[in-house]
Amino acid sequence: MNPPPSSDRPSLKKVFVLSTAMLSFISFWKASAIVLCDFGSSAYYSGGIAMKAYGPAFPWFILGVMLFAGVMLAVYVESCSMFVRGGVYVVVRHAMGKFVAKIAVSALVFDYVLTGPISAISAGLYISYLAKSLMGMAGMEASFSPNMLAVIFGVAVISYFWKANIRGVKESGDTNVKIVLFVAFIAAVLLVWSLLTVYIRGFTLPPFKLEFSDYALGWAKDISWLKPVGMIGIFMAFGHSILALSGLESMAQVYREIEDPKVPNLKKTATIVFIFSLLFTGVLTFLSSIIIPAERIVGEYSENLLSGLALELHGPYFARLALQVLVVISGGLILMGAVNTSFVGANGILNRVAEDGILHDWFRKLHSRYGTTSRIITMVALLQITIIIVSRGDIFLLGQAYAFGVMWSLIFDTLSLVVLRFKDTEFEREWMFPFNIRVKRYQVPVGLMSVLLVLLITGTMNLITKPTATVMGVIFTAVFFTVFQVSEKMNEKKATLRLEDDEAEEKLNLKSEADINTILPELAKPNRILVPARNPENLVHLKQVLKTVDDETTDIIVLSAKVTKNMEFGREENPVTDEDKDLFRNVVLMAEKYGKTVKPMLVFSNDPFLSIAQVARDARVSEIVMGVSGSVGAEVQLEKLAMAWGMLQKEDGLSVTARVIWQGRELTYKL
Repeated sequence: MNPPPSSDRPSLKKVFVLSTAMLSFISFWKASAIVLCDFGSSAYYSGGIAMKAYGPAFPWFILGVMLFAGVMLAVYVESCSMFVRGGVYVVVRHAMGKFVAKIAVSALVFDYVLTGPISAISAGLYISYLAKSLMGMAGMEASFSPNMLAVIFGVAVISYFWKANIRGVKESGDTNVKIVLFVAFIAAVLLVWSLLTVYIRGFTLPPFKLEFSDYALGWAKDISWLKPVGMIGIFMAFGHSILALSGLESMAQVYREIEDPKVPNLKKTATIVFIFSLLFTGVLTFLSSIIIPAERIVGEYSENLLSGLALELHGPYFARLALQVLVVISGGLILMGAVNTSFVGANGILNRVAEDGILHDWFRKLHSRYGTTSRIITMVALLQITIIIVSRGDIFLLGQAYAFGVMWSLIFDTLSLVVLRFKDTEFEREWMFPFNIRVKRYQVPVGLMSVLLVLLITGTMNLITKPTATVMGVIFTAVFFTVFQVSEKMNEKKATLRLEDDEAEEKLNLKSEADINTILPELAKPNRILVPARNPENLVHLKQVLKTVDDETTDIIVLSAKVTKNMEFGREENPVTDEDKDLFRNVVLMAEKYGKTVKPMLVFSNDPFLSIAQVARDARVSEIVMGVSGSVGAEVQLEKLAMAWGMLQKEDGLSVTARVIWQGRELTYKL
């Protein structure tokens, strides 16, 4: 890196920095861990819920759902690769408009809101049954209700994460990796020990026999022709197992943070998630049904299946009890991760729709101390606590309701991708779901349509067989849809009102620094490149830098030098305009697309080339990369930059390469 600037010379004053653009891009390992902390949590409760619904055939369907997870992960790979800031809302809005998108996101919020209660209650039940085992070993009578203890525990957990998210505690990729590695270790011990037990005791495969309870049949028991046999019964059972797919939407949320190359790393993430979930949720659930007697699953372990697996293995009781403790600890960690994800996910998706003007500004007013959208977080927490108390810790009831949000968010996402294949024919997709037939200019998505058909049949069966979930889901979706509709109308009325300057800066997350030297410590990489930008539609030069630069070794400074006439340089504060916001927004979106970190800055000057030269000198950059100006041309740009550089550069002989890039051409000059 170039030598540090001299401390006795004047530096650029009054710099605005877009703090939200300093993204920390993560590896596919960390991305996989974040997704698994949500998706993998269903292993602890999905098997027991399925067993209660349709009997001893449950391990076959849980295993089948985990295989189907590979299909849905492939759907999400295409979905995410189309939109950097993707997810159900963005895909549905682009395909079918805001109206349908608001319905889809309402169902998705229902999914996120229920993630917290079902995860917290499940963790509480595992702890409760562990306490019973320990008390029994000590010769004490366990007279407490596991469900009541789970309710108390669940409320405490929701309250803790509400407070943590109000303070702005972020999800840590490193923490998630540690949790997943610990869970993987315990899962490996369970898997090896289970296989050894099966080898010693022998085994009989679970019967493929569907025995639906009246509650699991719902309204179907009153429809004479709708019998749970044949394919109808299979789709009914599949629908009761579909909650094991909860957490896939995390793929879309984490995609923007995956490092370059994004799509190949997304594929690796999907592969890791699929293999882990197949072995952890699918195989362990199957082994549980082989090792644990069916009557014990129904009577003792339906609410803590993996804990029951640990206790039923072959070996000394003390060793099995020790393994149960480890299973409960691992379950607590991953389930608590899912609770936190419910807050992060709900807050993130509601803030995302607010950007489109369909959520009133009142909801996302920032906390005066912590700067978080505390009202959204508080609303989510209150809904989750209410659900926990009303459910009384009934994990089966929560599972029925949870499947509604999971099912319909998957349906809307897949349907939208099918629509986009015919609507967005000019869009170049980096990856497409397989099994397509070329018909003229269309790629007919035979594979996607087959997946959609399975989802629609399953979703319809869920509506019929889960009356409580249907009523709760429809009411919740309708309420949130109404909130979105009313908010949109109120925001339209406010559209003509002028925001105060401080409000605009607050929403843009701009921070003002008195001196550029206060920012320089944040630039810790060996190399630095300065990329001046002015036109939000002319970022070809930035694109070239993002495609070729090594993010590990190079800081990319994106500078907007705004021209203001008749002012003393660096001494006046000017409001940030809509054009500035558009520029920064496009810069951040492009950086996210290529998985590279950028440092956007805004300065005001009556000579933009002098500002560029001064920032280049103070930041000690090795290269300045500009886009061509339509008004003066590349040669004049370099000439003006050279003149400004000559005015500043006198004492230390700093050498910088200046480049102007436009439409396949480039002009280079050594300053």
